[in-house]
Amino acid sequence: MKKAFWNLCKVSPVVLAAAFFAANSAVAAEVNEQVTNVAQLSEAQDYNNMSQVTSVSQFSDVQPTDWAFQALQSLVERYGCIAGYPNSTYRGNRALTRYEFAAGLNSCLDRVNELIATATADLVTKQDLTTLQRLQEEFSAELATLRGRVDGLEARTAELEANQFSTTTKLVGEGIFAVSDVFGNSRALPGGSTAARTDLNSNTTFSDRVRLNLYSSFTGTDQLQIRLNAGNIVNNAGVSGTNMTRLGFDVSDATNSVAIDKINYAFNFANALRVKVDASGGELYENVNTFNPDFASSGRGALSRYGRFSPIYRQGQNGAGLTVTFNPGGPLSLTGAYLAQSTNNGNIVNGFGANNPGLNNGLFNGDNTIFGQLSFQPSKAFNIGLTYARSYFAGNGANNLFQSTGSAFANNPFVAPGTTTRTESNNYGVEATFQFSPKLAISGWGGYTTADARSGGNAGADADIWYWAGALALKDFGGEGNVLGVIFGQPPKVTGGSIKNVAGNTNLDDSTSYHLEGLYKFKVSDNIQITPGLLVIFNPEHNDANDTEYVGTLRTTFTF
Repeated sequence: MKKAFWNLCKVSPVVLAAAFFAANSAVAAEVNEQVTNVAQLSEAQDYNNMSQVTSVSQFSDVQPTDWAFQALQSLVERYGCIAGYPNSTYRGNRALTRYEFAAGLNSCLDRVNELIATATADLVTKQDLTTLQRLQEEFSAELATLRGRVDGLEARTAELEANQFSTTTKLVGEGIFAVSDVFGNSRALPGGSTAARTDLNSNTTFSDRVRLNLYSSFTGTDQLQIRLNAGNIVNNAGVSGTNMTRLGFDVSDATNSVAIDKINYAFNFANALRVKVDASGGELYENVNTFNPDFASSGRGALSRYGRFSPIYRQGQNGAGLTVTFNPGGPLSLTGAYLAQSTNNGNIVNGFGANNPGLNNGLFNGDNTIFGQLSFQPSKAFNIGLTYARSYFAGNGANNLFQSTGSAFANNPFVAPGTTTRTESNNYGVEATFQFSPKLAISGWGGYTTADARSGGNAGADADIWYWAGALALKDFGGEGNVLGVIFGQPPKVTGGSIKNVAGNTNLDDSTSYHLEGLYKFKVSDNIQITPGLLVIFNPEHNDANDTEYVGTLRTTFTF
């Protein structure tokens, strides 16, 4: 059969035209049917954008010395039966199947009919038509099969269009179920505390968090996001005595009440300028690159709060405002943002944000953050960022420099817990990611914050706060899609300044806490991930008088 096929190909260059069209038409149908990733989408677009050529010289990958050059030249100039890819290539070495050949033959027959209809039938010889008729008869079964597949696709497409949720909106969901427990001898106390120690009494918990995102697009390049959130994963600080044991996916309202906690709209102001407007629930770590791609997600990343990314991205959390990213296409990109964050202890559901003038929580006269980040990516393997944030707390709620990430003293250095004072902070950070190979990547961050008290008993005082961390990711460890991760660092710690305690002495964190986290992300399927892990906090609250605390967690994440 194969020998007979090639004998037919020698009869006329029209047969070669059919082969070319086959390599395009049938594969295009297959790619358009099963586009599942960016590479396939690009290939499908290439096939759909093929354009007619008038000279064989238009093909950059065809040379006069090629064995098929004369045949291609004849097909282009005599029959007008050749199309090229958008990048001016022909791709003549690409293999084709019998289905592809059948599809191409059908396309070339249509072209012959056009020539006959326009009174140019003399360009096609009787021998050519005889050959085409024989080929059409031989491949009649394949042509019928292909026609059936196309009809089936059209029917499925019509059914999907008739029953789709929306022509502009896509629903994306995530459900987390977690089993967790905190272990240790006694609850952590802040440095210098004189309170009596109590036992760390904890129970194993089974809890959940569910999020439904509605993504709408009206132009193809814009996106409106509305998110519904519910959960009952509590903050571990109530048991352990420190926010250093917090999970990265706990919730502010742990009653499983459903609330709209995020509304934003993003669009391209220009080709290189992306604008995002947050009306509610705006978070810098969702608007910019955090340089920790394997662990940044709350549902599929690190298990702990501190292990997800640098605390500098907690500035302006749950706010309203504007984020603008300028990316001209080179290795450099620049992001600027302004967020007026919510108060009421960061409670997303009941927070006031920038919408309550009666409580001085406006867009500009309440708690707010001005943010800027310069990203440099000279290659796909290396990415580094320089970040700055200036935050202001108006004193309308409990001050929280890092949104409860790190020690209580580092988050509120100037006043006793539960009291407030106007505070300004300047935050500086550097973050980087380096991928040694497709299966080994490291990332890390370091940050420095200087905070100044503008009112209260410590008015005029300042505090210096440092933090750092590094993460290692071994990809495809034990199976494709799995990740073995280790994260180690020091949560925010007050290392200097002029803060005075009640005795009039300088108040600093006495010792150093260390964060150690090990986790294994096991990919069950594209929609299910199971992540067991252990978090260890040495010297909680930067107090070496505290016992080491442990948090064991098994998280299962469903996406749909």
